[in-house]
Amino acid sequence: MTDQTSLIEFPCQFPIKVMGDSHPEFEKNILETVRKHAPDTEPHHITTRQSSKGNYTGATVKVNVDSKEQLDKIYRALTDHEMVKVVY
Repeated sequence: MTDQTSLIEFPCQFPIKVMGDSHPEFEKNILETVRKHAPDTEPHHITTRQSSKGNYTGATVKVNVDSKEQLDKIYRALTDHEMVKVVY
């Protein structure tokens, strides 16, 4: 068994990028999902940008995370959200 060492030093502020269909509630839903695992995330931690044709919205959420486990939970929750197409 190999020892997996994280290249990320915790705690840290980690940018998570999220893409989804453009929708008036997209940013609100992303914030609510992230807050379930990182309650100190505020609206000013999110920046959004629409695609050139306006069909998709990209968001970057700067999240304060304390551990790899917490970060993994946030990624899973966002990936499972119906409005989200991709998380990276």
